[in-house]
Formats: sequence, C-alpha cells, structure tokens
Amino acid sequence: MKILTLSCIHNDIENLMILFDQIKKIDFDIIVFPGDFTDLNFPKGFERIDIARIIVAEFMDLDKPILSVPGSWDKELIEYLDKEKISVHNKGVKIDDFGFYGYGGARTPFGTPFEPTDSEIVNGLKKGYEMIKDQKFKIQVTHMPPARTVIDRLYNGSHVGSEGIRDFIQEFKPNVAISSHIHEAKGFDDIGNSMLINPGRFPEGNAGFI
Repeated sequence: MKILTLSCIHNDIENLMILFDQIKKIDFDIIVFPGDFTDLNFPKGFERIDIARIIVAEFMDLDKPILSVPGSWDKELIEYLDKEKISVHNKGVKIDDFGFYGYGGARTPFGTPFEPTDSEIVNGLKKGYEMIKDQKFKIQVTHMPPARTVIDRLYNGSHVGSEGIRDFIQEFKPNVAISSHIHEAKGFDDIGNSMLINPGRFPEGNAGFI
C-alpha cells in the first residue's frame, strides 16, 4: 500500500487547489490527514464546517480512501468527519491487511479548541488499537507527535510532543506513526522499529509518502 499523508491546511484553500493538481500526478492508494483543516480565523461569511467541507470535497475528488483525525483547531469537525466516514479519531478502521487507528487534538500555548490530555489521547488510542489489533500492519494517526523525537522539535530545539504517545508507540509498536502539528519539525524518525513521520504543512508544498 502506498500512503500519501498531508497535514495542517489551516484554511489555505487557495494553495490547496494549486497543489492538488500536482497530487493528481502521484501514484498512491490512500490519503491520511492528521489534522488541522481549519485555523483561528477564516474568510468572512464562512464557518469552520464550511472550510472543512470544501477541503474534504477536494480530497474526495481524488477518488481515493481518506482517513483523518481532527487537529487542535478542529473540535467542531469531529461529528462531521465521522458522518463522512473518514475518521480514525478514537476508533480503528481496517483496509485490506492494514489497521488504522488514531486520536486527534494537541496541546498548544494558545488555548485552541481541542487540547486533550495525554490520558485522553492514550485511552483513545487503546480503543482504536483494540479494533484493529489482528491486522498484519498497523498505522497510528495522531495530530500530536510523540515526545523527544525529530518530529516534535521547535525551532529553538525544545521538544513539545506527548510522552503518552511515545510510551504507547514503545508498548504497542505500530509499523508507522503519522503525526503533524509542529510545522517546522517535518521529517522522519523512529522509536524502536516504528517509523515516525511528520509530513509538514501541505500548503507550503510539503507531503509525506510511505
């Protein structure tokens, strides 16, 4: 399976449209989006749900399966993502030999709408993992990155990821753990045999391919 992972659109629909013309040229099987469809402010006359609907419609136009978790700005979208059957937040989804599970939201210094505790994230991951535990390959999707890795490091070198997510990866050993949230920390790392990826901010031309 070829997994394309994009993240952190933050309302930037204009660049999204341009970049999707390039995405259509790539051979892939599934899109994984680890959150932040929206942001603090959005265009006049639009609501958060309107932005999400436009973005999801563009994803669906690619005619590939889509799986997502909500970002720290996306709490209002949890029910919508479930309704569209593209959510792995607090659940697991099976596709062929692959099991995808996840939990959204992330801590910030800004008081964003969806900032779950480590305990909430870990409990949600356990619930999702239980639903796919018999699958041959396991893919974890969180908005918050695991702590003390390449993919949770700010420009000043500080690590701001989740210790709970790191501990979960060490215990349950998913094949891949996808996260985002820290735009400047795009890249790859590993915890044991689990590959970690932060695809970076998609409107800036960044994406991940697994």
